[in-house]
Amino acid sequence: MPSSLNSPTRVGSPTIAFSASESRFSTSSKRYRESTHLIPTPGVDKNRPKRHVPVNLWLPVVIGTPLLMLIMGMALEVCIELSSKNGGFKVPVQNALSIVSTQFLLAFFPTLFVIPVGYMWRTLDWMLRWYQPYVTMSRGNATAEESVLLDYIYLGSTLSMFPALKYNHRVIFWSSFLATVTYIFQPLAGSIFQIQTRGQTSDTTAQSTRSLGLVSDVAQLNAFAAAAGFVQAAVFNDLADPSFIRQGWSIAEFVFPTNIGLNGTMTVNTTAVQTNPNCANPSAPPIANTTTGIISTISLDGCTQNITFDPKVSDQQYGVAPAPCGAAATSLRPNFQPVVFWFWHVKGDTSSEVRTVFCNPTMQLFNVNATADLNNGGLTTVTILGNFTASNNLTGSPLNGIPYNALIFEDSPNPFIQARATATKVGVPGAIFRSAVQSNKGLQSVFDLPNGFSDLTSTRYTQHLAVTAKSIYFVNENTTLPAVQTSLVPRLWIDPFPGHSLAFLLFATGFLGLFLQLINRRQRRNLFMAAEPGTIAGALALTARSGFGDLLLPYDSREVMEKKLEGLRFRLDKRTGAILADDYEPTGDDGSFRGPDDAMMSLLGKRDTMQSSSQLAQEAALEAAGAYPVWRQELKTPYDK
Repeated sequence: MPSSLNSPTRVGSPTIAFSASESRFSTSSKRYRESTHLIPTPGVDKNRPKRHVPVNLWLPVVIGTPLLMLIMGMALEVCIELSSKNGGFKVPVQNALSIVSTQFLLAFFPTLFVIPVGYMWRTLDWMLRWYQPYVTMSRGNATAEESVLLDYIYLGSTLSMFPALKYNHRVIFWSSFLATVTYIFQPLAGSIFQIQTRGQTSDTTAQSTRSLGLVSDVAQLNAFAAAAGFVQAAVFNDLADPSFIRQGWSIAEFVFPTNIGLNGTMTVNTTAVQTNPNCANPSAPPIANTTTGIISTISLDGCTQNITFDPKVSDQQYGVAPAPCGAAATSLRPNFQPVVFWFWHVKGDTSSEVRTVFCNPTMQLFNVNATADLNNGGLTTVTILGNFTASNNLTGSPLNGIPYNALIFEDSPNPFIQARATATKVGVPGAIFRSAVQSNKGLQSVFDLPNGFSDLTSTRYTQHLAVTAKSIYFVNENTTLPAVQTSLVPRLWIDPFPGHSLAFLLFATGFLGLFLQLINRRQRRNLFMAAEPGTIAGALALTARSGFGDLLLPYDSREVMEKKLEGLRFRLDKRTGAILADDYEPTGDDGSFRGPDDAMMSLLGKRDTMQSSSQLAQEAALEAAGAYPVWRQELKTPYDK
């Protein structure tokens, strides 16, 4: 072995020492020199390093993420079906978090479920795009554009689909496509939930506080006077029927539930009293004799009634009197006899006219299903189930099924009771007359109508009888009754369109993503990397001895790098894992690559291929001392001059 290989050789400046082993360069390309043969074989001199697999590419992650998306899509479809079947899901009537609005909660919390899986899939897509150039080189014969110059990370998921199509990277295309789709998850999730008010029916019980029976203090006439006062107030203030009363029906009171929701109703199987005034016009027009002060009127039964009044007191007068027609009615006490209402007034031409209405109230007891509005207590419907047959002091003694007329009472020595009787007797006819005065076309129009006062009397007298019945025909008694509660309650509703859309995207992404991850995992089976490739040190570890880096300069643009690396094919060395480049286009007679320096040498004469070791060492020293190989001086830049 010549001594020149073991001692420093000065060729210009600087002086470089070479050993015999360092003079052995690979001859894979004549444009650069690589020294991967100097890299020790892993696992020979020391233990083979452990293969680096990022956490995001662990099997539980790459399998679990698409599976979770697939399961979430299926679960959402089930929730949509349950929502449609049950009219939504039950939610508290009042917002549990008063510091934020319901709309915020509906939009915020659904996104908490889809953002993690969307983020995890985009992370997996990022890892697939990061490793793709190395996967391509692991198969060998990769061009620079699809390997060392390819940067899927810089392009992002959406733009990566175009080069993926160009280079036939199907896994990357579909992975990037699905990663782009995941950005739609959040707006869809934020719009699937709605709060809607829907009817909800549930079987329950109601606590009734009253049962049928005649109250003991009925003789005090408090209930009658109060009912007459309510009728007057209803006329003046246009009031509806009070709680547990509707169009002649009076039902036993019950306790309203507290969690009624919106527009809640309760249907209770209870008892009720139906009072009917049975009002009718006389058989012939009544006659008012202003001289004698007597109003004569004849009922449909042919019973003549004479009513005394004083025409000098007022131009508008009204009242009510007993009308005992027939032996049965005559035998009744005045409290239970039929009555006749009369209304008289002086017209504009100074003539007078009178109207009378005969009423014979009746009462019936029923078992009913009564539906009450839980917001205001008003009855909405009453459905008869059957007659009430139990014996009590309404159907038996002392009433024997005959109701009070609630207007006429026996004289009482108690001035307070007598005052209540007078107020009741005057109040109800006064309320009827006031209704006529308040009519749209005035009092005279009611007198002119054939049934004007008959209709008004029937309406107001019915209301008076029902309010009175609620107070005197029910006694205190607590009982538990079966009931059905129906109310409009807030329900969490899943909008089908965004719901089905999100469920489909979750299912499709999970289903396709599972196959993509398994395919990519199989593609990486021959890829061995000891460190993550994203660092500068990791890139140097893979390419430092590959040689083709000598063709590149730090300030080369991408176009320049593409031109310099043109004609090379890249692969991963199966022994060391380093990135290697091979000439691809043979141009010489012997199949070797011929560059511009080879053409120059052919003009100067054939180069001696049999060089001594001294000559090889001298050429190596010259190349090491210069910034560029001697045959590529055209690569010099203005910075080198």
